[in-house]
Amino acid sequence: MIRRLSWGLLALFVLATIAFFTLAPGIVERSMNKVAPVPLPGVSAATRALHATLAIADMHADPLLWNRDLLVRSSQGQVDVPRLIAGNVALQVFSSVSKTPKGQNYDANSGESDNITLLTIAQRQPVRTWTSLLERSLWHAEKLKRFAAASTGQLRVILTPADLDALLSDRANGARSVGGLLSVEGLQDIEGKIGNLDRLYAAGFRMAGLAHFFDNDVAGSMHGLAKGGLTPLGRHVIRRMEKIGMIVDVAHASHATVAEVIGFAHRPIVSSHGGVQATCKVNRNLTDDEIRGIAHTGGVIGIGYWEGAICSTDPRDTAKAIAYVRDLVGVDHVGLGSDFDGAVTTGFDVSQLAVVTQALVDRGFTHADIAKVMGGNVLRVLRAGMAPQP
Repeated sequence: MIRRLSWGLLALFVLATIAFFTLAPGIVERSMNKVAPVPLPGVSAATRALHATLAIADMHADPLLWNRDLLVRSSQGQVDVPRLIAGNVALQVFSSVSKTPKGQNYDANSGESDNITLLTIAQRQPVRTWTSLLERSLWHAEKLKRFAAASTGQLRVILTPADLDALLSDRANGARSVGGLLSVEGLQDIEGKIGNLDRLYAAGFRMAGLAHFFDNDVAGSMHGLAKGGLTPLGRHVIRRMEKIGMIVDVAHASHATVAEVIGFAHRPIVSSHGGVQATCKVNRNLTDDEIRGIAHTGGVIGIGYWEGAICSTDPRDTAKAIAYVRDLVGVDHVGLGSDFDGAVTTGFDVSQLAVVTQALVDRGFTHADIAKVMGGNVLRVLRAGMAPQP
């Protein structure tokens, strides 16, 4: 009887282990990256024709965190290469999330806990990623390169302004290719060492957010406990990023950090994904002074599609926030920052991006201004920011 019980318990353990590794990652993602359709603007034939002419660029999406083949169109999540192509996206910034706190919220989080460790194990990632935030980001870079290598040219990793120009030229000549540019969501992954920033650059990262949902040893987070500003290491990091050609991203950064970066930066900065407090008063969204400050650096504010960014999931509210930034600082300083696959619920996925173009048309944006908002502004900043300083 005891032996039978032991074998039974062992069988249950094996079954539970198999279920954990095969089912848990997908269940977790499906619970977080949802498309919950809302009444969308009807897209006219004229708008579809306009949308097809655009070089669209989005500053933030998180599919590298999940265990999906990005070369296969999925009914799960919000982004993959076939859907990017269907949405006419020219360039997608793929972010690396290395750590998130338990009980994550917009108000106050400690950095002492981590949700991602269990996910790395459940996804059977390399053992080196189980205990190192840096290695998690390096693995995400490796994943993107593997997808690109297997994509028969549909996905290209963008490392230089020349890569970007070649992509846009080929697309203008009919190529159905998407550029992928690597970013970091929170520089906790340099693990307190400036040399690790160079390792990220060598792996292909060309943008980095200073903080994510908790304060780190580079900068304070809008969602942290202290919500402080830049640390001495953070100032060193920004100077190094500007020199080697990495764009500084202040999304999720505390108000103190944003103010310091605006005054400290020598090159254009971005807020890759979020909203503005004037149209959606959520603490992570930007104040008017912050919008003016980012614009003063020559930078761009990326507007998202989820509740925390626009207080709805309606693309018309995305257009409303975009119009607000345009009216405050000019159309050259606003673009797209979807946060697709970033544990958000949206009203549409990337294949339906023409609904945003339609919302801008309905708000009276000119075709030239739509081209800037949907990609031109972001491409300008990326092209300039990737060029190393002499």
